[in-house]
Amino acid sequence: MPNKAGPKPIDAGVRIGHVHLKVADLQRALDFYVGVLGFELVQRYGTQAAFISAGGYHHHIGLNTWESLGGSPPPRGSTGLFHTAILYPTRASLADALRRLIKAKIPLDGASDHGVSEALYLHDPDQNGVELYWDRPQEKWPRDAKGDLAMITERLDLDDLLQAG
Repeated sequence: MPNKAGPKPIDAGVRIGHVHLKVADLQRALDFYVGVLGFELVQRYGTQAAFISAGGYHHHIGLNTWESLGGSPPPRGSTGLFHTAILYPTRASLADALRRLIKAKIPLDGASDHGVSEALYLHDPDQNGVELYWDRPQEKWPRDAKGDLAMITERLDLDDLLQAG
């Protein structure tokens, strides 16, 4: 029977498979995503494109200079990607990401506890927004009196996060 409230929801198994970013300098982008965050280089197309992943997947992130070699970030107030969100499997693995950022002296723009997740916010060398986060188990997500999701935005205790793992 059709959903009277609107169209049938998308299949719950659908996932976003990868993001492809335009960058100004391919090596600089690789230095960040591979050198700092720890992604693995899967394939490189000369000086114009590279595909990187975690765990042997064909690619989670594509990087290219096809339309952006030497370019500048889009100006504020323009449309485009707000941020790429990279999901870590555990709190300990997010703590490892924070340690990598600290070691590379990459500043955070913010760090939030959303109740459902803990997140670090920063920008890559091309000023693309990046969110690094882990999800709490669903049974620990905050709910209101009716049982609806009640996400929050509170300051994330980075010292406490660094104690994980």
